[in-house]
Amino acid sequence: MNIELIDTLKGHVGKVWNVKWNPLGTLLASCGEDKSIRLWGKQSQQWKLKTLLQDGHQKTVREVSWSPCGKYLASASFDATTAIWDNISGQFECNATIEGHENEVKSVSWSQSGKFIATCSRDKSVWIWESENDEYECAAVLNAHTQDVKKVIWHPYLEMIVSASYDNTIKMFTEDKTDNEWTNISTLKSHESTVWSLAFDKEGKRLISCSDDQTLKIWKEYLPGNTEGVGTDGEYPTWKCVCTLAGYHSGPIYDVAWCHLTSLIATACADNNIRIFKEIEDSDPNQPTFELISTKYHAHEQDVNSVVWHPTEKGLLASGSDDSFVKLWKIKEEYH
Repeated sequence: MNIELIDTLKGHVGKVWNVKWNPLGTLLASCGEDKSIRLWGKQSQQWKLKTLLQDGHQKTVREVSWSPCGKYLASASFDATTAIWDNISGQFECNATIEGHENEVKSVSWSQSGKFIATCSRDKSVWIWESENDEYECAAVLNAHTQDVKKVIWHPYLEMIVSASYDNTIKMFTEDKTDNEWTNISTLKSHESTVWSLAFDKEGKRLISCSDDQTLKIWKEYLPGNTEGVGTDGEYPTWKCVCTLAGYHSGPIYDVAWCHLTSLIATACADNNIRIFKEIEDSDPNQPTFELISTKYHAHEQDVNSVVWHPTEKGLLASGSDDSFVKLWKIKEEYH
């Protein structure tokens, strides 16, 4: 199985920190050190720059997140703000700036319902914002981590937020229906260094994490009353590490993406390489086995910071790097 370069998208000056497809896969957003967001779209079979969004931030743009409807784009910046860009008749305009964090905002994520936005920062906090009629109100400030929070993601269909931190832990939060307070329902410990990124599988029953310790870890959800006999605390599930992938990467793993079409896993690494992993068929769900099926050596000339699978086209992957380029890759494999 090979990883074929489809296109190299040039325009950013300095590091490209993050790439994200919109829900339909018609636009790819990239952001970086040059304080800009670029929206790329297909034109005559070529990917071209469609829109350049600037003047929304004073410093590096670290991450972007599309709303589930695709009408809004949120951007998190080192200037301690999060901007909300609104697609008005095909033109994106910054219609709100969310402030509250004391330091760089490292990650932003839109919930699947579109009701909430989560942000996290070097100030060790996770903030949850409630979105209603283009107004954004702070719903909670969560101070569960003891260090810089690197990543926040939402569960694929539940109102549950997961965060990864420099404190080597992963934390899960949900809203307690009795008092409407957001609470830390689980802390996952197994990594030996900074946890950089996270991704859920399609069903939201498993989570993958990647770390500065050069490992990937697969976490599995065990519901109360599970047949495996894994203990749980009250109504909340227990998440248990069921697989560690070590020895494949020769640097910190900065990002991981779990494809919801093919179940392939892609990683972005400081060794400039992109790797693809696949679960071995019929492996024990409580002790799953994953194999490395392809490595693209020198995928970029510098650190690979971000990877994201296309939402509707199997095997199409985008990546962003310190080398200032966004690249599109096609993973050639027989899908069954």
